[in-house]
Amino acid sequence: MVYYLDLFGVGVFAVTGALAAGRKHMDVFGIVVVALVTALGGGTLRDTVLGVRPLFWVADTTYVIVAAAAALVTFSAARFARPHPRLLLFADAFGLAIFTAVGSQKAFAAGAPGLIAVLMGVMTGVAGGMVRDVLCGEIPLILRKEIYATASLAGGVAFVLLRSMAVSQPVSTTAAVLLVVAVRLAAIHWRLSLPAFPARDAESD
Repeated sequence: MVYYLDLFGVGVFAVTGALAAGRKHMDVFGIVVVALVTALGGGTLRDTVLGVRPLFWVADTTYVIVAAAAALVTFSAARFARPHPRLLLFADAFGLAIFTAVGSQKAFAAGAPGLIAVLMGVMTGVAGGMVRDVLCGEIPLILRKEIYATASLAGGVAFVLLRSMAVSQPVSTTAAVLLVVAVRLAAIHWRLSLPAFPARDAESD
């Protein structure tokens, strides 16, 4: 289950990368590059920190093929129909949810402590999107007031708690995915955000 969920997450995040690059009017090569970095970046960082060798996409090139194919399909489809402005946000929410659950699961399966499993889930979920935003000249979502990494953190904690209570891996993974999606979409819909540093205090320094 985790393998196919991971592949699906790679495809979804590749779509977000292609959409973000398309907004900047990049050519097809640039779109594929941004999509690959977005889809594979978080997992690459996770495997590096955990000392996993070879990296997941080196051991199984299906990940690269799925990401590249998703980027090309998105590029082709966008030439015939203009993507909805909010499609990027919704696709990113699902990618964040899947990668959070998968990252936590892989770390947990590798014997990492609960706290590390949570952090690996967040890292897997947000790192690729951070690089995507930087390459596209945008402030990364994780650095804005939006509830983004917080949603990922909630999902990672939920997964680890459920697994520690001997809840089955499929149920724990599904619950984590649904929680991240619910929190992120609620934040988008109701424009929820975390408290920010008061501007007047910053200006007085």
